[in-house]
Amino acid sequence: MAMSLQTALLWLAAANVMAFAAFGLDKKLARNGSRRISENTLLWLALVGGSIGAVGGQQLFRHKTRKEPFRSLLYGIVVLQTVGICTWLVKPDLFSALQG
Repeated sequence: MAMSLQTALLWLAAANVMAFAAFGLDKKLARNGSRRISENTLLWLALVGGSIGAVGGQQLFRHKTRKEPFRSLLYGIVVLQTVGICTWLVKPDLFSALQG
């Protein structure tokens, strides 16, 4: 079953808002010495479509900008998604074949 463009855009908007908010909340929790949001959760939010929000939150809140391997993994996700989007724009029939 193919996802409609409207559904995909709503998904991406929600994922990016959640990723951005998670980075802001995690920074606040870190400052307060409270229990934190796991790095795996932050990376999963980026991976499921929230990479723009994750990078935006990382930069705006100055959070996890030097922490390795987290930083490299996050930017790897961004590269992977960029390649996927560029491939889809150049050769959309590849993705049609995957849908069945």
